[in-house]
Amino acid sequence: MPDYAAVDSDLLARLGEICLALPEAWTEPAWTGHRFLIRKRNFVHVFAMHNKRGGIDTLLSFRSSDEEREVLIASGHPFYRPGWGTDTIGMVLTASVDWQEIEELMIESYCILAPKKLVARLDRPDLPE
Repeated sequence: MPDYAAVDSDLLARLGEICLALPEAWTEPAWTGHRFLIRKRNFVHVFAMHNKRGGIDTLLSFRSSDEEREVLIASGHPFYRPGWGTDTIGMVLTASVDWQEIEELMIESYCILAPKKLVARLDRPDLPE
């Protein structure tokens, strides 16, 4: 059985800044870690586990389109297939995490689950028309 750990509070706060800035998003403790939701749907889950080297791995799971998910998983570490959900992807968060990339991934995850009227409120200039 996995040995779960507490998620670093600074990292959780940083994720919160990104996720809670999205329309009607909210957070709550999950069975382990924390999750960010739109309505009653989980678009991000962050949790931590003790690893075999004596450290802690922080893991993030989120939603992704089929095409993007396959590209990210094919790129390898830090991305992986978590083994649950048909549209989920996992990511190991390291000290060198690219927060701009995290923000883009979290927004896309939100957009997959959020009602279209909430997605329309986002400023996403990089999307094709």
